[in-house]
Amino acid sequence: MSPRRRSRKTDGTDQLLLLVGGLVITGAVLAAVVDFVRAYPWVPVVVLLLGGGAAAVWLVGRQRAARWERVRSQGLRYALTQLDALHHRQFEHAVRDLMQRDGCANAVQVGGAGDNGADVKATDPYGRRWVVQCKHRRAGLSGAAVGTPDLQVLNGTGRPVHKGDVVVLVTNGRFSKPALDFARSQQLHLVDRTMLGEWASGSRPLWELLRAVPPPRRPLAG
Repeated sequence: MSPRRRSRKTDGTDQLLLLVGGLVITGAVLAAVVDFVRAYPWVPVVVLLLGGGAAAVWLVGRQRAARWERVRSQGLRYALTQLDALHHRQFEHAVRDLMQRDGCANAVQVGGAGDNGADVKATDPYGRRWVVQCKHRRAGLSGAAVGTPDLQVLNGTGRPVHKGDVVVLVTNGRFSKPALDFARSQQLHLVDRTMLGEWASGSRPLWELLRAVPPPRRPLAG
């Protein structure tokens, strides 16, 4: 018999011995557990009670955290001075949080490289898809006005690419006159500093502040 065949046979024998040994050990452990339970039948009951209690505490904690998160989001408010002080990425997150406060549970911040003109996406309780671009101005009204080029990018992607029902540009600054005219002609919605202040510091959802928002896709649940 060649050394290779003897090696394979030895390996098979070793594996069989290991398997048998594992079964013997497993059987011994199970027998010991059974003997222990017979001798102390109250131990499994205590273990189950402790486990159930721990699970109940964990579940209550999660429910409480979710309840407080709902309270926090519903009471979310921003002053314009707070929004002015944000980094532009933080401004996008603030707009996302306001959309969530309004009932858009799936609102998400998507701004960044390759965002195709969308910084925040959300679906409102009426089933309408929102596509929001954010333009933050450190100087507020004193900063550069948002112009037509920004709106042209949003107009080119908001509906064709992102499938938006409501396409919005939000700024803590102002819009140029050509931008206002372009938005009207293309049915784009603009949120300037005045409307942003009312939205962020109040409790009314954005769709109640904007004009000519598309009709709901579905009735409000409840």
